Amino acid sequence: MTSQPTDVPAITTGDVLAGVDLTGRTVVVTGASSGLGAETAQALAGAGAHVVLTARDISAAGSVATRIRVAHPTAELDVFGVDLGDVESIGALVDRLSDLSMTVDVLINNAGVMYTPFEHTRDGFELQFGTNHLGHFALTTALLPMLVAAADKSGRAARVITVSSDAHRTHPVDLADPNFERRAYDKFVAYGQSKSANVLMTVELERQVGGDGVHAFAVHPGVCATGLARHMSREDMAEMKRLASGTSNSLSNLKSVPAAAATSVWGAIAPELDSIGGGYLADCSVGAASAHATDPATAADLWELSTKLTTMHVK
Repeated sequence: MTSQPTDVPAITTGDVLAGVDLTGRTVVVTGASSGLGAETAQALAGAGAHVVLTARDISAAGSVATRIRVAHPTAELDVFGVDLGDVESIGALVDRLSDLSMTVDVLINNAGVMYTPFEHTRDGFELQFGTNHLGHFALTTALLPMLVAAADKSGRAARVITVSSDAHRTHPVDLADPNFERRAYDKFVAYGQSKSANVLMTVELERQVGGDGVHAFAVHPGVCATGLARHMSREDMAEMKRLASGTSNSLSNLKSVPAAAATSVWGAIAPELDSIGGGYLADCSVGAASAHATDPATAADLWELSTKLTTMHVK
């Protein structure tokens, strides 16, 4: 679902970063093994950032790093494995970054799964809610000290960019049963609520730490052909189009990978966002998310629930 007009060329990562020097800034990217994550990592590394590539498939992320080094021989890169469905794995990643005395200027929560069969993460959460939201929630909250430290060191606000989707408009978060323990599983409902959770986390994160120099943004990248759609059938595509028919957005305008990754990169570096936060970004501009995903009370309740669920698995 994208709001990019069909007669307007889509902005790419190259356009966003033209003339930008990110030397001295550290960016952590999740899901950097392929697709938008790989493009985001390469684009930012090419602009001089120290990029930390993280992914469940560390071998694939390593291959991405190799390609980046071929294109940009002086690129400063690190590669770490992390399973966002495993709170212990997330804790191990944060410990490794802490051992390196690393500060984090930008965290890009890019990884995700979409329209999966009913499965559970290692920690027992419904796979889409657990990976897309709870995993990134656990990582973000654990990295907050490093983000605040980066802001203090640089004098410029750090940023947390979380890739959501206009699919959030279709379904709110069911705070009473987010893991489908009592209701019948519907993969479209599960995906929509996980993307709503991404926006709600952004709203509450900004409320909590915006004053400490960490700004949060949720991103709608647009429609792009990547491995994220590997679970989709023709019937699934038809259902997605039906769900999108109630909005002003269209599924007909397929973006290239560099164009789809551009809004995450813009959110990470755009100077005009330095003094604001908590917004929903689309097509390299500030947009508006649905009311059910921006309600402050719901955002606070989800934060409380997410804290409870993720800390249950901290040893």
